[in-house]
Amino acid sequence: MTATVTTLRQNAQEEASRFPALLARAEQLAGTVLLGEHGRRRAGMGDDFWQYRPLRPGDSYRQIDWRRSGRGDEQFVREREWQIAQSVQVWVDPGASMRFSSSKELPSKADRARLIALAASILLIRAGERVGLTGWSLPPRRGDIQILRLAEVFSAEGQDDYAEPEARGIIPHSRALFVSDFLGDITAVEAALTKAADRGVRGLLLQVLDPSEESFPFHGRTIFESMGGSLAFETLKAGELREKYLERLAERKARLEDLCRLTGWQFSCHHTNTSAQAALLWLYRAMDGGHG
Repeated sequence: MTATVTTLRQNAQEEASRFPALLARAEQLAGTVLLGEHGRRRAGMGDDFWQYRPLRPGDSYRQIDWRRSGRGDEQFVREREWQIAQSVQVWVDPGASMRFSSSKELPSKADRARLIALAASILLIRAGERVGLTGWSLPPRRGDIQILRLAEVFSAEGQDDYAEPEARGIIPHSRALFVSDFLGDITAVEAALTKAADRGVRGLLLQVLDPSEESFPFHGRTIFESMGGSLAFETLKAGELREKYLERLAERKARLEDLCRLTGWQFSCHHTNTSAQAALLWLYRAMDGGHG
């Protein structure tokens, strides 16, 4: 009994230590992206002046800025900057497959996925957006407390080899971010994005892969085993599988890209041996560009 209690305590301490460390790294990563004052640079219902533009068919005469229009023969409308907070819901794959790393020098896919997703959440929340999880466990909110909640949830690990995207509870016409290796059942991804698209939700898929999953550097006798231990395959000629494997991976990426194109989402693939900052910049710019 004592040994069991000790083990449980150690596991609990390890879990508890994860999310503060993750939060610190995500804060540092987010700090490398300078946002300045939050402004979407889109016309909207905010209070800050953005620009004047010529009157267009369909505009109300009440929108005309008569002082600016009085300077010439053309009539101008005064546009304000978009400042309506957007809800963004995030899903980070907790599956065991994400714990893979081909080298001690590289982070696991899970570590990199959590880091990027949390850093993106920090940027969005501090830019005035509401961020939460897909599903109903953590609705989108603002504030530092929400960042702490996200860090804690992202640090949890699932037991199944592959997790399915959670598309329940996504707010209509909101934005979403799914981060995974997307090597599991593709039909689950298709179902989630289709459901989201039906609700007018647009979002981003970020595929996170270890570099060895792109190069397949295996030869001779090799035992392939899933991170959860439920699947295993042994071969004496691993090198002969390389071409077929790479073909299947290319097909998976193409299918994900096609799926995003059909549903109005955006897709990118990130490798754990490359800069986390580059992936974060892509996420933030893609989220910003697809706003509204």
